[in-house]
Amino acid sequence: MAQSTSNASKTEKPSNRPAHTIRYGAVRAAIWRNIVDNGNASRPLYCVTFTRSYKDGENQWKENSSFGFDDLLGLAKAADEAHTWIARQRTAEATVNY
Repeated sequence: MAQSTSNASKTEKPSNRPAHTIRYGAVRAAIWRNIVDNGNASRPLYCVTFTRSYKDGENQWKENSSFGFDDLLGLAKAADEAHTWIARQRTAEATVNY
């Protein structure tokens, strides 16, 4: 089952934290919200990074972006859920702007 958190705020301040995260086991999708200025108006642009957590030989938690066979279903589910979350955000933002 997915765990998700939301760090989105109502302000347009740049942040070094993702707007939303989704986790399936060791796989994490971090959704980043960036404001793009296209001359007349600013609009949000969403990007997603995927990582896998693991413990190294010294029992320290690390992350990388390499996925094994057992990670692929979680990766696909995280990507699907990230897509749904971004689509809902874009719809909500379009509604607010009109």
